[in-house]
Amino acid sequence: MRKIVLATAIILLSFTASLAQQKRSIVEFKTTKGKILIELYNETPIHRDNFLKLVKEHAYDGVLFHRVINQFMVQTGNLETKNAVKGQDLSEDSSTCKLPAEFRFPTLFHVYGAVAAAREGDEVNPQKESSCSQFYIVTGKFFTDMDLDRVEENYHIKYPKEVREAYKLQGGTPHLDNNYTVFGHVIKGMNVVEKIQSIKTNDQNAPLKPIVIKSARIIEE
Repeated sequence: MRKIVLATAIILLSFTASLAQQKRSIVEFKTTKGKILIELYNETPIHRDNFLKLVKEHAYDGVLFHRVINQFMVQTGNLETKNAVKGQDLSEDSSTCKLPAEFRFPTLFHVYGAVAAAREGDEVNPQKESSCSQFYIVTGKFFTDMDLDRVEENYHIKYPKEVREAYKLQGGTPHLDNNYTVFGHVIKGMNVVEKIQSIKTNDQNAPLKPIVIKSARIIEE
């Protein structure tokens, strides 16, 4: 598990100071690898409220982490995976329901530990609408200034100094910014996420051994 240096903590605290003034909801996921605590952003109210609704309905209980890519992200929330059998195609979404995008870059971005909504590709989803239930947790990798210059050029985006420092010191997936809605972040349990991202997967990036969300509950709202 990577160590978060003090400088990174200072950067992130100062950069999100204005966000911390409002009380935020916190959700606890108990998985077969351990507990993960996620804090939800008030700046993305549609995604926040939908997420809390699903947790209250116990929609995530029994759901698998069905897509895992090392040094990128771990994905879950496909409700059809509750009763999945070995060899089943888990790529299809469980619902046709969509949420409108709530991009808040550069305030919210794909730094290590960010929680964001999965979605269908641009070719069938030009509005970049989010899946109602599927989400991913960012692990990513570290970036240099040269790397970020290249991302800026390729994706037509500009990174403020604070965001650059976070990607350099903590890592993430910057090429997803302004393309997928970030609506929360992990406040405890990234060691569990690290365990999940390191497991063996098949050609479809599905874990060979099931990783299950045993239960999800709101611990602060």
